[in-house]
Amino acid sequence: MAFTSTVSLTINGQKHRLTLDNRTTLLDALREHLHLTGTKKGCDHGQCGACTVIAGGRRINSCLSLALMHDGDEITTIEGLGQPENLHPMQAAFVRHDGFQCGYCTPGQICSSVAVLEEIEAGIPSHVTDDLTARIALSPEEVRERMSGNICRCGAYSNILDAIFEVAEGKS
Repeated sequence: MAFTSTVSLTINGQKHRLTLDNRTTLLDALREHLHLTGTKKGCDHGQCGACTVIAGGRRINSCLSLALMHDGDEITTIEGLGQPENLHPMQAAFVRHDGFQCGYCTPGQICSSVAVLEEIEAGIPSHVTDDLTARIALSPEEVRERMSGNICRCGAYSNILDAIFEVAEGKS
């Protein structure tokens, strides 16, 4: 016997009410119920970051989060960041810097990259932050640590880092 709940989510600015099995992950709600397939199911264990979305202003692995935990939340997926004719600056920087090869991890990498810059701007420390009382400096070490939950099996890491720094420095 499955138990269901109704959940209200604002996905990419659009409100949705879904009746879901209580065990439905946010990832499966996005992909299977709303047909937003930009967010990828990689490992389904929170280890690869392919499913990264921005929920309530914070990046999360949507495969580890139940949809009903986000009742009332605003969720941004890769589809909500930009469109082919109007790319988000991070998406455009990934294209310019060839920050992808096979592209499977790219939606999660881009969502995470956008959130990483917001975390640094907000002064949220990471495990490599040297001085918790000073303004957090944008550095390769800081960005690499924050992006460490997003795996690229093709190894486009240096290009991803270049794209993030281009956006951070306002060059895009």
